Amino acid sequence: MGQHLPDFASPRWFACHTRPRCEKKFADLMAREQFAHYLALIQSVRRYGTQKKTFTKPLFAGYVFARLEPARKDRIYQQDLLVRAMLVENEEVFLRQLEAVKLICASGFEAAIHPLVRKGTHVRVQGGPLHGLEGYVDNPANPQGIVVSVDVLQQGLLVRLPLENLQLLP
Repeated sequence: MGQHLPDFASPRWFACHTRPRCEKKFADLMAREQFAHYLALIQSVRRYGTQKKTFTKPLFAGYVFARLEPARKDRIYQQDLLVRAMLVENEEVFLRQLEAVKLICASGFEAAIHPLVRKGTHVRVQGGPLHGLEGYVDNPANPQGIVVSVDVLQQGLLVRLPLENLQLLP
């Protein structure tokens, strides 16, 4: 049986991880190279004293999605704007999710990145009196805190903490 080789002529989607604050420059490069691409932008409002400034910023900091032929991948590295490009494995699922992101960005609703948290996700507390404490997410449907294990007693303590105070660990 022959080994299946990737088709270098068919365009594929890549998640392109850019250098810090280079998302818009990279999207401009993709437009100049005539590669289909998408940079998810959202409106952000900052208050400076009594003044209010509105600007657009990337929803996914450091990421632009681009569709190109793998054989032309070298063209996306030409201006030193890119850290790496990761091939999207399941394009069917990705395209459904991308449509949802586009719909959300176009809706005008406020959107923010939220980590995917599953039961048993290992986390560390960032800041406050419990800074550095490690535990596991108990209920991802309502992740209001972490469980700290006391193995010798086969018990756990549920500590209620805001999700934004938790750092996901590998």
